[in-house]
Amino acid sequence: MVRAATTIILMLAWTLVLLPVQIFALRFSRRELAESVPMLYHRGLAWLLRVRVQVRGTMSAERPTLFVVNHVSWLDIVVLDTLVRGSYITKREVMGWPGFGYLAQLQRCLFIERKAHRTRDHKDEMQVRLEEGDNLILFPEGTSSDGMRILPFKSSFFAVAEQHVNGRPLVVQPVSLAYCRLNHMPVGRRLMPLFAWVGNEDLLPHLWRFLRVGSSVAEVVFHSPVTLDSFGSRKELSAHCRAVIAQGVSDSLGGRRRPAGTAPAAAAHANPA
Repeated sequence: MVRAATTIILMLAWTLVLLPVQIFALRFSRRELAESVPMLYHRGLAWLLRVRVQVRGTMSAERPTLFVVNHVSWLDIVVLDTLVRGSYITKREVMGWPGFGYLAQLQRCLFIERKAHRTRDHKDEMQVRLEEGDNLILFPEGTSSDGMRILPFKSSFFAVAEQHVNGRPLVVQPVSLAYCRLNHMPVGRRLMPLFAWVGNEDLLPHLWRFLRVGSSVAEVVFHSPVTLDSFGSRKELSAHCRAVIAQGVSDSLGGRRRPAGTAPAAAAHANPA
């Protein structure tokens, strides 16, 4: 309990140290600094939370890239931001979360309504950000899962990939994220609720439980980048990404180390729109 309380105090202190730096970077349009501060911040948080991030595959160096990732927990942001410079496409409700909404705005998140007919309305805003060279990070499930399986992807979120960016097809990279070990033990269904943040569970009690359990390992796998031009439609692109990510999560949880890449063609199945 003392360790958990100390960690929370240190997290708050770390936030207060870097907060004015990020505000300065945004106010004076220092793009490089504004992208570097969140990465430094979340690397510090990962260290305080005792989360070690393992990486397989090669992250796309193209700018912009749309990173498509499965969603398990609030912890996903900490893990991904130790590696990726980008802004999240997230639900509008996050803006109203005390403290966290403000931090999300400082990271220049794109706040959207996660409904198919409204997502299309945000495509122009996404297009502008991409044409400015911003990487975007998408959780196409639209909500967090139980950490053991991948929920259906909402293919409407892939509408932005239908347009070229600065005359070129948008690079889309599937990324699988799995929480594999806790205190050096494999994470299965019994331990996964310590990571997965689902339903209407409050954030602070979940964070408190997580802080009390010890060190953990998250594995991030960067799969082969693709473009919509390789597929017949955004639905096929969505199905491909889901199949690749599902295989990646399964491999990570099972301790299998096959080369990061694409899933077997047979694994790609239709998605709901």
